[in-house]
Amino acid sequence: MTDTPGFPLPLPMVDLQTQYLRLKPEIDAAIGGVLSSSRYIGGPVVEDFAKGLAAYLDTAHVIPCGNGTDALQIALMALDLQPGDEVITTPFTFVATAEVIALLKLKPVFVDVDPDTFTLQPEQVEAAITERTKCIIPVHLFGQAAEMQALLDISRKHDIPIVEDNAQAIGAEFLFRDGHRQKLGTLGAIGCTSFFPSKNLGAYGDGGALFTQDDALAEKLRMLVNHGMKRRYYHDLIGVNSRLDAVQAAILGAKLPHLDAFGESRRKAADYYDAGLADLEQVQTPVRAPYSTHVFHQYTLRIAEGRDALQAHLAKAGISSAIYYPVPLHLQDAYRAFGYGEGDFPITEQLAREVLSLPMHTELKPEIQDYIIAHIKSFFA
Repeated sequence: MTDTPGFPLPLPMVDLQTQYLRLKPEIDAAIGGVLSSSRYIGGPVVEDFAKGLAAYLDTAHVIPCGNGTDALQIALMALDLQPGDEVITTPFTFVATAEVIALLKLKPVFVDVDPDTFTLQPEQVEAAITERTKCIIPVHLFGQAAEMQALLDISRKHDIPIVEDNAQAIGAEFLFRDGHRQKLGTLGAIGCTSFFPSKNLGAYGDGGALFTQDDALAEKLRMLVNHGMKRRYYHDLIGVNSRLDAVQAAILGAKLPHLDAFGESRRKAADYYDAGLADLEQVQTPVRAPYSTHVFHQYTLRIAEGRDALQAHLAKAGISSAIYYPVPLHLQDAYRAFGYGEGDFPITEQLAREVLSLPMHTELKPEIQDYIIAHIKSFFA
């Protein structure tokens, strides 16, 4: 192990600069085209990106919007849910998933997650259904799917629509028992994603999108993102102002042809971490679900003891790491009014004490990973 590596420290969680430099001619040309056109809101660049993403996902409709949180809120608005209706989701996710439920005066109903995949346990979802349950929001966390075959069966059985939170797993596929494969975000009634810069398909600012196979829902979603209008200045619905600007659409359009290569780079980096950490019994490396491909938005370990001390040890060596998520949603002050308390979701609470995410991005080189792995091993030596 060397303390004077041949690369600059500190190591970031995500290296957006190096990726930009690699794609600079394409991205600069795309941005320049928008600047030359002076069409900054809507227009052909946004439309072309939406069509390209729809073709990639093999879905009928992609509706761009301002960000991933807006996408979730607009999806729930499109389902005509009423105040007090219940939406089942996970407490082990970024706050946006529950935030939009509460903002719309709906009730978030949390259920615990699987200890290996960190995603919703379908049997607990079904047990939580009441006559007020009007939606289920699974989160495809850290780059792989929730168990959608079982969740879709529950959705059909109880006639409850699914809104997929696919902010972290764009490009990943669900593998059905009959052998067919389908891109995440296209399985439920509506799929949502984020183009936050650190995402696998990231803009250079905020951005998001909704996906659906349903023509009527697509028309409604297009109206909702644009002040409830179908025709300019005629407002048929109460909507919001949530549009993906043309500069961001151009950047995303330049990156989209590289998305599968981005996923492959992340998988190779994950495999390298796996091999390097395999002999550490104190460390559980990410579990790949048999029903999903994995695009490794995050590479997240479970550390049974000493997680915080390990994070401090890595920081001293100039290695960034992150805890996603340190406080489960049901224990956040903003959500205590929904009646949950400590001990309600023991797996989620244990994960919050144990998870640690390592640097993961498309530009991760073996020599950088060797440095990270060596410092993890030195902590446990």
